[in-house]
Amino acid sequence: MKYALVTGGSRGIGRAVCVKLAQRGYNIIINFKSNETEALKTLTLVRQHNVEAELMQFDVTDRQAVEQTVAAWITANPDKAIEILVNNAGVREDALLIWLTHEQWRNVLDSSLDGFYNVTKAVINSMLTKRYGRIVNVVSLSGIKGVPGQTNYSAAKAGVIGATKALAQEVARRNVTVNAVAPGFIRTDMTEGLNEEELKRVIPMQRFGEAEEVAEAVAFLASKEASYITGTVLNINGGLL
Repeated sequence: MKYALVTGGSRGIGRAVCVKLAQRGYNIIINFKSNETEALKTLTLVRQHNVEAELMQFDVTDRQAVEQTVAAWITANPDKAIEILVNNAGVREDALLIWLTHEQWRNVLDSSLDGFYNVTKAVINSMLTKRYGRIVNVVSLSGIKGVPGQTNYSAAKAGVIGATKALAQEVARRNVTVNAVAPGFIRTDMTEGLNEEELKRVIPMQRFGEAEEVAEAVAFLASKEASYITGTVLNINGGLL
């Protein structure tokens, strides 16, 4: 019984990843923080593909809650294995640094960077023991080139990129790969407040991406066919450099 755990799986890119991996035959654990209504919608969509699916509620920033919840699942399901982890949960709280509050700084770093550490730490021992695993981290164009008004978000995603490259080298001998996808402007709840018409002009493809396009890349990096790819960051941004 092979499972994929997707953090922040209730909406947007997380939901698209859950559905795509279900289409590939994986059973899905949908993590969500608080929006159970949207998480249940994802659950319904996933189950349409004739796989097992369940919800797992925790805040990725709460290390104790993550440890306890994941450990309890592993103990209760000895015949099942989390083979894929997609670290997708994260938040944006944009502001120029001169107006950025410490709370906004910490919220964004905690959700992406601490979230990566907390959830990956909870599942990686099992992957190493079984000598197989796929970890895919959802980062951002912001973490590669930096975006003004997103000092906190750029710092958080750049940190996860560095962690991706380091961890990939630590666990490669155990057949565990660690990669990242870096979306640009993707049409989701997170980009609703942006001026799409104006931003499209700076994107060579002249459009925002779709969550399903990101999910396709995640599914490839999570597949057995990507067994010799590790420590890489795949840009999904319509040519925006």
